[in-house]
Amino acid sequence: MNDRIIEIPKFYGSLSGMLRKFDRYGRQDFFRGNTPEELKQWQQASRQTLRELIGWKHMETCELLPRTEERIMLENGIIREKVVIQVEPDTWMPMYILIPPEAEKKSGAGEKPDCFFCLPGHQGGGKYSVAGCYDIPAVKEKIEFFHYDYGMQMAKRGYVAICPDCRGFGERRDEALRNQEDERAFLTGTCFHLSHMAEALGETVIGMCTWDVTRLIDYVYQRGQWNTDTLGVMGFSGGGMQTLWASALDERIRKVIISGYLYGYKDSLLILNGNCSCNYVPHLWEHFDMGDIAALIAPRPLAVQSCRSDHLNGPRGLENVLEQMETVRNAYLLYGEERYPFHDIRDGEHCWHEEILDELHRIGFGMESEQ
Repeated sequence: MNDRIIEIPKFYGSLSGMLRKFDRYGRQDFFRGNTPEELKQWQQASRQTLRELIGWKHMETCELLPRTEERIMLENGIIREKVVIQVEPDTWMPMYILIPPEAEKKSGAGEKPDCFFCLPGHQGGGKYSVAGCYDIPAVKEKIEFFHYDYGMQMAKRGYVAICPDCRGFGERRDEALRNQEDERAFLTGTCFHLSHMAEALGETVIGMCTWDVTRLIDYVYQRGQWNTDTLGVMGFSGGGMQTLWASALDERIRKVIISGYLYGYKDSLLILNGNCSCNYVPHLWEHFDMGDIAALIAPRPLAVQSCRSDHLNGPRGLENVLEQMETVRNAYLLYGEERYPFHDIRDGEHCWHEEILDELHRIGFGMESEQ
């Protein structure tokens, strides 16, 4: 025992009271209808509620002003472009775009290849891990640990893979984590600082990141080289969070893969209250749980990957995930869609598993390689 302090025999924390409030006030706007028409009306109204909660009224549109800063061919024959677009006035999003030989051949033949947005999570340096920058030792280590290079995995399967830096990560880190010698600063992000900057202005990190994904969609439409009818979005962990919200709010996204991010808020963000600041939206829990947000994706193809021992599932483990998946499944059934959501459950802890892509190919999710 530290002799400079005293032992406290009993603590009087706030969690029990907050749990009671969650049960009393939470999820007031869940779907209560019984028909596809009622579900569609609820989806439209709920999207508007979410846009208000995450602060989209303050988001500012602008010209994209895209510029290509790099175009190189990697050893595996994949072309990697570095493109920067303007998502708000004076706010820029760098990205790596991986273009495989199959996609180049299609473009040369006048066809439009399929593409996926591959959104980054935490602890991987943003786009560098997702795009498979194995030449950066710290990034290579995270790729090996989390199997984080799913952008490169998609490119190897024949898809154009668009791997952006989300706000606060990679080249978009804010001032607090720009120490060029600090490996931890390079790998992590400034979500904590962004939250402090945003919330007092009525904005949120989720709102900013989701807005940026919609601008990324605008860029793909403007560029006009890839198939927008099959536009896919995928992400692991914090990338799964962005994938969930962007797909719920923007119906231009046609197919969705969420890994390591779909569970109940009470267990995973209230009881486990040390999560990254980017997860939290003022007043959100009064209206919806996470399964309600995912239900806004219905009836579009949706795959969710969960790991049995993922600590983010909360103290009840996979049960907390399955409850939310039931909410999502009910929405799909109301649309008459029995194939989705596809739920891929893996052993182990918080990690992306590429094997889901083979399973999605098997069920006809539209993941076939154009080889």
